[in-house]
Amino acid sequence: MKVGVLQFFGWADRKIDLNSVYARAIERIDIMDREGYDAVWLAEHHFSSFSVCPSVHMMGAVAAARTKRLRIGTAVSLAPFYHPLRLAEEVALLDVLSGGRVNWGAGRGFARSEFAAFGIPADESTLRFRENVEIVLRAWTEERLSYQGPHFQCDAVEVLPKPTQRPHPPVWMAATSESAIDWAASRGFSILMDPHCTHGELAQKRRHYGERMAAAGFSAEGRDIPMARLIAIADNAAHAAEIAARGAAWMVSSYVGPQHRPIKNEQSDVAIPDPVARYVADVIIHGTWQSVLDQILSLRETAKLNYLLCAPLSRESFALLTDRVLPKLS
Repeated sequence: MKVGVLQFFGWADRKIDLNSVYARAIERIDIMDREGYDAVWLAEHHFSSFSVCPSVHMMGAVAAARTKRLRIGTAVSLAPFYHPLRLAEEVALLDVLSGGRVNWGAGRGFARSEFAAFGIPADESTLRFRENVEIVLRAWTEERLSYQGPHFQCDAVEVLPKPTQRPHPPVWMAATSESAIDWAASRGFSILMDPHCTHGELAQKRRHYGERMAAAGFSAEGRDIPMARLIAIADNAAHAAEIAARGAAWMVSSYVGPQHRPIKNEQSDVAIPDPVARYVADVIIHGTWQSVLDQILSLRETAKLNYLLCAPLSRESFALLTDRVLPKLS
């Protein structure tokens, strides 16, 4: 099983120096390179302290310069926010500078605040995303690109540099919804699976992806399918549960949004399930390192997990993941 880390750049406590957030992340990347992780996957977000990394390609260049073997993943390049020719150039340049170590993950994005700030209609996001992906892949593989589409046009443009990896870096599409999984499967793309669904939903989506791939004439077997899971590990279960609860509250308030906090149905007088409790109970893998290992191995059976994409929720979690769990999975 391959193991990578989904690296956020959270700045929840603005009393601390933002530079320390980047310093801690870079320190973690150094450790990953030494200890045998497959890749760091960098999370792109805009206009939020949830993760202050507006350019995964620039951060990827920093990671590449400090490492020797670690692959550099984007999780994800938010394709609708780029001109596709610029996106093709940036990822190709990163692949060249890293010596051919890029894993390109592309996504549509979901935050309306980001689309509004960039002046892109949110209802165009799906079509722009798919068009951008097509242009990027063609820019990498065609000597000169001519393209006429609903949002972008070009005539005999030579996009340079070309990626070191030929015909192009390995590609994944972020796929959370069933429609996104269906589209990715119809094109034969590998997928990145999200950190917000329950373990049961993860297994169901993985089955659905395999079925849709087969229906489209492709095979999902033998592909690396990174499944993102939030991880909380401590020396005892109670401490790990506390870390998980803090991480869940952070995710709900910063990522999912306060509108998803529990409210009461006035007619039925039944409380809508607490999303923080849902994360702790059904989304976050937490416990002692032995318990976490058992949960991961269980997902290998139920969800065909072959690439664990970890989002450690504390320094302690990352240390125990590295020292205790990783050697058992590699």
